Amino acid sequence: MISDVYFPRVNGVSTSIATFRQSLQRLGHTTTLIAPRYPQGESRDETGVIRVDARYLFMDPEDRLMKVPAVLALSEQLAQQAFDLVHIHTPFAAHYAGIRLARNLRLPVVETYHTYFEEYFHHYMPLLPGWLTRYSARWLTRHQGRQLDALVVPSTAMLSILNGYGVEVQTEVIPTGIDLDDFTPGDGTAFRQRHGIDPQRPTLVHIGRVAHEKNIGFLLEVVARVKRRFPDILLIVAGEGPARRSLQRRAVELGIEGNCLFLGYFRRGQDLWDCYSSGDAFVFASNTETQGLVLLEAMALGTPVISTAVLGTRDILSAQQGCMIAEVDVEDFSSKVVRLLQQPDLRQRLSAQARDYVHDWSTLTMSRRMADFYQRVVQQQDGELAVSRATGR
Repeated sequence: MISDVYFPRVNGVSTSIATFRQSLQRLGHTTTLIAPRYPQGESRDETGVIRVDARYLFMDPEDRLMKVPAVLALSEQLAQQAFDLVHIHTPFAAHYAGIRLARNLRLPVVETYHTYFEEYFHHYMPLLPGWLTRYSARWLTRHQGRQLDALVVPSTAMLSILNGYGVEVQTEVIPTGIDLDDFTPGDGTAFRQRHGIDPQRPTLVHIGRVAHEKNIGFLLEVVARVKRRFPDILLIVAGEGPARRSLQRRAVELGIEGNCLFLGYFRRGQDLWDCYSSGDAFVFASNTETQGLVLLEAMALGTPVISTAVLGTRDILSAQQGCMIAEVDVEDFSSKVVRLLQQPDLRQRLSAQARDYVHDWSTLTMSRRMADFYQRVVQQQDGELAVSRATGR
């Protein structure tokens, strides 16, 4: 595997990679991950991870861009191992390095399309017209798709979008699963005590990267509306990212700075589980999620979800278990928040549903599907090579 992002950089791609690597290992498979080296060092288990030098990104200082020559310099070392394929997880330096590495090693190459870049680029290139960034994202996706042997997407919605782009490579829908063994019961009461939150205060939680494409500004407007019915409503925003300062300014403009608590990253573990559990509901309104793992994590801890159902989140929310689906409309979303806060019985019912529902999204189920897909891709290449040899091409 190769990726432009991995822990200690916390986001959905890092989580997905770690989840698949761990569960594939449980199934008897071995993976090696090539990832950038970060200045703060690596604090997680680095077994099977090769770190390479990377460049600073002035537009996104949290991330790093791997140096392609540093990856290609690993070719001889990697050739000594019996790899079956290369799996790329990001479309930047990792894509081009991964393609060249796969060709050097004569291996098939698969890529996962984690991010809806059409709705992502314009947030980071605001000086360019929207039509240009959308066209560029579509062109880049088609171009890179032609270089692959197969493509993985995390949701049916994302598959439809790529089909609309004209991406013709073999594609499989495989969401990232959730490992329930990783979760211990969250202590929301203890979390509230640590952060000085009244145990009776109505509280909403949002966990994730604090970035423009996450549509957190919409949630601030929801809080302003809910405040009319619940003056002490609190929104906890846990995470870091480039939109934090502008969101804090927006909270002041809306007169809800006292109703918002912006916290930093929580490493995966008890503090994070406590944060999820501190909320009466987990709220989410991103328009660009290709899956939405945080929804499953909230459900695993019994926190009811109120969310819009856009793109990949539709697959998770379609069963309407443990959640309330809201429109991308402040009035509709806020009315559902008010209803949940007013009805303790509803919260308890959704909480129980959520815990049951996440069992359908187990990591082992998804990893078996990934391993089967890998096998089909490898067999397909072996068949093509056999035909090529037989015909002398």
